[in-house]
Amino acid sequence: MSEIYNIINKKKLDLVNKPIHKAHGLPNECYTSKEYTLIERKKIFEDKWVVIGVASSLPNIGDIKPLDLLGLPLLIVRNKKNKIKVFHNVCSHRGVKLVSEIGKNKNVIRCPYHSWSYNFDGNLIATPHIGGMNKHKTSSFNKSDNNLREIRTCVWLDLIIININNNEISFENYIKPLSNRWAKFWPLKDRKLIKHSKDFGYFQLTAKCNWKFAIENYCESYHLPWVHPGLNSYSKIDDHYHIQGLPNRFAGQGTEVYNPRLKGNKKFPCFPNWPKKKEKIAEYIALFPNVMLGIHKDHFYAYWLEPVNHEHTIEHMELYYVGENAANSKKFKSLRKQNHKLWKDIQKEDVDIIQRMQIGRNSPSYNGGNFSPVMDNPTHHFHKWVATNII
Repeated sequence: MSEIYNIINKKKLDLVNKPIHKAHGLPNECYTSKEYTLIERKKIFEDKWVVIGVASSLPNIGDIKPLDLLGLPLLIVRNKKNKIKVFHNVCSHRGVKLVSEIGKNKNVIRCPYHSWSYNFDGNLIATPHIGGMNKHKTSSFNKSDNNLREIRTCVWLDLIIININNNEISFENYIKPLSNRWAKFWPLKDRKLIKHSKDFGYFQLTAKCNWKFAIENYCESYHLPWVHPGLNSYSKIDDHYHIQGLPNRFAGQGTEVYNPRLKGNKKFPCFPNWPKKKEKIAEYIALFPNVMLGIHKDHFYAYWLEPVNHEHTIEHMELYYVGENAANSKKFKSLRKQNHKLWKDIQKEDVDIIQRMQIGRNSPSYNGGNFSPVMDNPTHHFHKWVATNII
């Protein structure tokens, strides 16, 4: 019997996987229980492919960036071969957290406790006085057995994606259903053109709620008229369609009327092979568990989630354009600024709602809720993914 059933009644989780017209949503414990969150970290954030940042945020050799994932200390490094590496951010000697701040190291990662040092590939290279004063080596200790623990890592569309327990299928196969879907209007050669904007390419929001609320909200367009009246004025609820990936790894929505309303005569350059007949198509897909992607004919974004605990999430928006000129030249600066504000305003509207959802989950009268059998299919898709993978 799965340990999750010590926290949540099995019947509650079984209800999530019922057909949508009979299903209930994930029970309250999935959003309010610290004990549940520990299991979720193990079953989802350690077992699955998870986004923890973007490679462009570490542009130079020696750049280092610590990250705590639900209390699990991780360290991102760009090594001397210009490759992104991810390690457990823990010294192999006495378990001290190695790095606490974003920075740049010249040659080594040095532990602040006893000065044990590692190179950018995680190899232990210095152990001061390990054999006594001025004896930096000893025959009874093998450095190579005490390197930093490396984590399986890949970079896709600039996203740093890890599989901590090394038990998931290859990311190439994992992402293939979504990649194939997008190939019809966003071919691989066009995806290589994306460049991160350095001036208006990032913002961060804090949400006082569980990370799952951000994903399930992103999956559906049902809320547009009431939460996003400005957006709904030109991209209405009935202009959207549902997306439910099979196998169940992603879900979301698409629009058939994408038409950026930015001031001025200039327009962003478009992906060169995006079909003319599909130029008004844009898709907004949550790749489970923790990144929300948006593709358009003229820009791409990745909105990834950093869960801090069961009721605190940091949201990171990364904006990309077609080529270096669109991403960083003065010519398109005004457009980038407007687009940055557009998405930030929309996400702020969502944060207000999902924080209210967190408060609502404290009510014992709520049973996980019901789904609209027509409007909530992608959200139900995500709930089923969680309920299946948490067992």
